Amino acid sequence: MLGATVKDRKTQSAAPAIGIGLMAYVLIITEDDKTAVPLREKIVQSGYDCSFVSYDEAQDMLARRLPNLILADINLRIEARAWDIIVNIKKQSNLPVIGWLPAEMLTDLDNYHEIDDFIVCPCGDAELLLRIKRLLKKTQETDNTEQIQCSGLTIDLATCEVTVDGTKADLTFKEYELLKLMASNRGRVFTREALLDKIWGYDYFGGDRTVDVHMRRLRSKIEDANHTYIETVRNIGYRFIKDNRL
Repeated sequence: MLGATVKDRKTQSAAPAIGIGLMAYVLIITEDDKTAVPLREKIVQSGYDCSFVSYDEAQDMLARRLPNLILADINLRIEARAWDIIVNIKKQSNLPVIGWLPAEMLTDLDNYHEIDDFIVCPCGDAELLLRIKRLLKKTQETDNTEQIQCSGLTIDLATCEVTVDGTKADLTFKEYELLKLMASNRGRVFTREALLDKIWGYDYFGGDRTVDVHMRRLRSKIEDANHTYIETVRNIGYRFIKDNRL
């Protein structure tokens, strides 16, 4: 399996983003270039765009070009470091991730909630390509149909567009992520600390006031005298209303 040099990798990084509707883009994250090279070749031969990066390069690559799917090489040697990066990627983009891991890590797989699918290495090309195809199809179907709706509020997860009674709300990325997280967990109370961790990341140095400021701006854009979606829970945090009654 596999194929491309470091020079090839840099050239691919500059390529324009291509969506699922044209050619799905698979990003391999691995520390093993010798394995990544033939693997990339096999994926490209199957009709996908593909490149690979190390874990140190992953965040910069994602900032330049967002893939449709990530194939993450996770092994015992780099497990903790790799996992921190995968968790951060899922928080920021919720991209589908296939974990590529050794058999001895299967017993801990239930702890890896951020992995959408997995494959045990060494593996056959046919199985890997089938898993990529199935997860891309599942993700595309979800993106095309899934919406969160509540009393005039609609969150379109495919387009990241939010409307209230048909009128578009112009949200920032953090405001959208806050709203999506809370609307996906109706009735659940989130502390300010939990929201900081989930939306800004555990290494963010801002204080609780960051959450309050963003929440105030978000509510001003989606709420009025006839619409209330988010409630302040005194001395604790916030929650999205549990039902559709207003």
